[in-house]
Amino acid sequence: MKFFLHGIMMAVVAVPAAAAEWNQWGGSAIRNNVSTAKNIPTDWNPGEFDSATGNWKPETSKNVAWVAALGSQSYGNPVVASGKAFVGTNNGKGWLKRYPAEVDLGCLLAFDISDGSFLWQDSSEKLPTGRVHDWPLQGICCAPLVEGDRLWYVTSRGEVKCLDTEGFRDGENDGPFTSEMAEEKNEADVVWVLNMMKQLGVSQHNMCSCSVTGVGDLLFVITGNGVDEGHINLPNFNAPSFLCVDKRDGTVLWADNSPGANVLHGQWSSPAYAEIAGVPQAIFGGGDGWVYAFDARGENGRSKLLWKFDCNPKTSKYTLGGRADRNHIIGTPVVYEELVYIAVGEDPEHGEGVGHLWCIDPTKRGDISSEIAVSLKDPSKPLPHRRNQAVIEEDGEVARPNPASAAIWHYPGLDADGNGKLDFEETMHRTCGTVVIAEGMLFVADFSGLFHCLDVKTGKPLWTHDMLAASWGSPLIVDGKVYIGDEDGDITVFALGKEKEILAEVNMGNSVYSTPIAVGDTLYIANKSHLFAIREGAQPLQKE
Repeated sequence: MKFFLHGIMMAVVAVPAAAAEWNQWGGSAIRNNVSTAKNIPTDWNPGEFDSATGNWKPETSKNVAWVAALGSQSYGNPVVASGKAFVGTNNGKGWLKRYPAEVDLGCLLAFDISDGSFLWQDSSEKLPTGRVHDWPLQGICCAPLVEGDRLWYVTSRGEVKCLDTEGFRDGENDGPFTSEMAEEKNEADVVWVLNMMKQLGVSQHNMCSCSVTGVGDLLFVITGNGVDEGHINLPNFNAPSFLCVDKRDGTVLWADNSPGANVLHGQWSSPAYAEIAGVPQAIFGGGDGWVYAFDARGENGRSKLLWKFDCNPKTSKYTLGGRADRNHIIGTPVVYEELVYIAVGEDPEHGEGVGHLWCIDPTKRGDISSEIAVSLKDPSKPLPHRRNQAVIEEDGEVARPNPASAAIWHYPGLDADGNGKLDFEETMHRTCGTVVIAEGMLFVADFSGLFHCLDVKTGKPLWTHDMLAASWGSPLIVDGKVYIGDEDGDITVFALGKEKEILAEVNMGNSVYSTPIAVGDTLYIANKSHLFAIREGAQPLQKE
């Protein structure tokens, strides 16, 4: 497909990462975390760490090639490209002399994948406004997009940055941005910066955590615009939530402020991209619990909405404190065989709750939610979009089936034993995670620690597994196996099958908040404090 941007005809082609790369969250713009890697082990031991120095003891490990120290809290999913591993974390390690470990920063780290040696760091100093915009110790909570010698990511300061993947190790200061505070070889080389707070009026709540994606010269970003410290009002509901940015220079090509004043709390999802039925779609999870899809090309410099879908029941209600049954979206939309899959979630600090998982037909247009909200006084006219509750039954309002619905199936859980209620292992709970799909099966972990395997065509559960610990991450499918981590630090490995078969369970020695990836013959797992390169028969190296 071709279109004109700044008067230049461009081809829009979604190019998959090279076989030896995993260049973005989910591996590609469709965000389905399925790897073609082979010979990935199920048996490994991460090894022990010296209690006095913190140094890794390689002789105590098994099938671990190297370990790289991260910060004290790591939520950013690793990516591997250009011979490097890139991970978001905080400054608990203190890799740079000018920023000792006691200085709180957001850090994007680059390591050499041959031995795990540290290459460079991009540093984001904490915002002076504090936790309302930049939560202490959380660091960088997203994954970058890497293409060739360029990398794009969202910082903890609400910036979209483009970096040179070589840092200053190539002896050059690439621009137009050339005013870096330091130009040593272990420092990042910033190419351009888009400050969403200063330039666009965005007020992210607590943090930015968007893992960007893109196609051609287009970069898609969720800004994180959210509520103020009082958790009720938005400082600027007219600020954009969704952006399309020119990768080359950071120019905003189009922007959209949906959900506007209807953001419930924050906006911590990440976008997907796919060409569906000949139309390039940029798909965003909104902070109001709706999914929005736009024509990736925009229209005359403005956003062009294709469809939107409310992922919560119309009678659900949002309240502060975590007891709400109306949720927003933290996971990432996944596109598989021209259908979209997404589940609802909440700020993990708000605890557990009911959830919903949807399969949506993205070829339809307009409001394609499963229900519409109407008043019995005038049932022919849909009620306007509301922030806290779409349908208030005591006010004579009802939810009715939407004749334009694009819902293929909906999974809130299934009463498998027929006792008239959803027991724990029959319930889809809130999730921070993203689905993964292969061979007719969909896998997703919820925040209550339940791991679900569903038939992707029908949404009917094939099996569930209680991990007995909260899961913040998403599954990886590789080499006929499914890997998933949890807050207790366990990686559970299942056979890729319609009947539950646990192949292994390995504890990583610390909480795993991220998602495993596999590249070539190597499994990469980040726990709170370290990145591990795991390979069958690996001879361990230590490059601290």
